[in-house]
Amino acid sequence: MYTLLYILMGILVLVVFLAIIAPKNYNVFRTIEVARPKVEVFEYLKYLKKQREWSPWEKKDPDMDHKFTGTDGEVGVISYWNGNKDVGEGEQEITKIIEGERIEGELRFLKPFKSTSDCYFDVEEISGGSTKVTWGFSGKNKFPMSIMMLFMNMDKMVGKDFEEGLGSLKSILEN
Repeated sequence: MYTLLYILMGILVLVVFLAIIAPKNYNVFRTIEVARPKVEVFEYLKYLKKQREWSPWEKKDPDMDHKFTGTDGEVGVISYWNGNKDVGEGEQEITKIIEGERIEGELRFLKPFKSTSDCYFDVEEISGGSTKVTWGFSGKNKFPMSIMMLFMNMDKMVGKDFEEGLGSLKSILEN
């Protein structure tokens, strides 16, 4: 009887310890330089429907279901998707546009598990008429997901997709 109690208390202490040391937040971003003027890059990025042209997840499931509500390119537009196991189900909403500078949104994943993250695009003019594009997302790791994040790396899980997507974006905008 006491052995079982000690085992349960040990498990409880371990879970509490892991919850304390687990990462509470994540922030993943990638940057690329595009040889196009900032105004053109920004204008292209603010339309959610255009993401289908360069999104790495479109390549993982070209047959995924899409629905759009609201006016594309404006605050409040929502892009809904439902795809295979590689892309899951969710929606993205533009929540703020700082004209010519930044597009902010909210990603709401429904499957394979529910979560909400903030996402953004920043554009910055650099020399020679080129533009630096930063694509990122951030959020909070809630318990028990926070403990799982001790053994998974969000940057490694999503970073390569961001790099692939930005490479496709660069190719489209420069050609």
